[in-house]
Amino acid sequence: MTKTTSRIIKVDALSRVEGEGALDLHIRDGKIKDLKFRIFEPPRFFEALLRGRDFSEAPDITSRICGICPIAYLLGSSQAMEDALGVSVTGPLRDLRRLIYCGEWVESHVLHAAMLHAPDFLELDDALQIAKANPELVKKALKLKKLGNEILEVVGGRAVHPVNLKVGGFYKVPTKARVRSLIEPLKWAIDASRDLALAFGGFEFPDYEYDYTCVSMRHPDEYAIQDGRIISNRGLDIGVSEFPDHFVEEHVAHSNALHGKTKTGEAYLVGPLARYNNNFDQLSKLAKATAKDAGLGKICINPFQSIIVRMVETLYAFEESLRIALAYEEPDASCVQVTPRAGTGHGCTEAPRGICYHRYSLDKNGLITKATIMPPTAQNQKQIEIDLHGVVERYMDLADEKLKWRCEQTIRNYDPCISCATHFLKLNVTRD
Repeated sequence: MTKTTSRIIKVDALSRVEGEGALDLHIRDGKIKDLKFRIFEPPRFFEALLRGRDFSEAPDITSRICGICPIAYLLGSSQAMEDALGVSVTGPLRDLRRLIYCGEWVESHVLHAAMLHAPDFLELDDALQIAKANPELVKKALKLKKLGNEILEVVGGRAVHPVNLKVGGFYKVPTKARVRSLIEPLKWAIDASRDLALAFGGFEFPDYEYDYTCVSMRHPDEYAIQDGRIISNRGLDIGVSEFPDHFVEEHVAHSNALHGKTKTGEAYLVGPLARYNNNFDQLSKLAKATAKDAGLGKICINPFQSIIVRMVETLYAFEESLRIALAYEEPDASCVQVTPRAGTGHGCTEAPRGICYHRYSLDKNGLITKATIMPPTAQNQKQIEIDLHGVVERYMDLADEKLKWRCEQTIRNYDPCISCATHFLKLNVTRD
């Protein structure tokens, strides 16, 4: 008679990601019988909430989707409205938008890389334990994040849910002196972010690679952040308005969040690795050198090395912030005037976690009749499950606690923004 044993591992609260979810893993006879990455956090119905609201309200409402990445929603919704209303934001106002988005990349990337993800590679529970072993590294990371927050304050009025952005630009532009006050701290930050990238490059990374379909934005003149076309490493090159023709969402029984996929049913990757792989040639000379010195090539297909890519992007964001601050002159007007009309508009920006797509339809009075928002974590869910499957197959012989840790680390590679909560992973492993 063969003895069958079942082993169940539970992690009821994991505090190094945002939101609530679970991973169910069933292993039988050394093979994966079932694997589901579940998001059970209740839907918040933002798309329905927007119906009947004035177009001008969309940026502030959608920004409440995320406290870490409000700019992704502020600008994505603003650009969709501007598309529908037939206006564009250029010149110094566009530069200010890029500057505040750089601030969001900084504060989000540094928080994730140094505080939430780095402990995984050091087999530590949290950043407090890193601080005991290497206090200077943590102090440097906190100072970098604080500078990212300061950029949001200078341009947006405050660090959490900035209040100065609107459809067409800004309510008030910052003074030249206020923007120029960032220059010296930014010079320090470029060197400091390089130090962190090199430090993280010294980590030992799990042996796992995947041939991703990388989807990101690309701009002809710069590393895409707030606008551009949508491309992939498989030859896709489309305008933002064509996004629904190539990508869809589906509801799966085990998740309250929709799963993004291509029209042909394939998973795809958005976020730092996708941007890096598609746009490496547009990084600065120093960012490219830092990537090389930290152990990266021009293409990175090991998701665990995304922690390095985030710091390379952080360095680049500081360089861009410095460039904009040095050249900044106060524009004559704080915004472009817009007039309500009927229409449908599309907007897309590169949130720290990947492309965030918006589509809105307006009636003749500028009231929203339909809203569609596809955040990056929803688009990545299908690919996360594929990575989990591959990692479990590779490391199945690990003891349950070690395998649990590796699964959590795999999910944290994506810095998933399930919500603005702190509890995330409840892991059930059943072995027969």
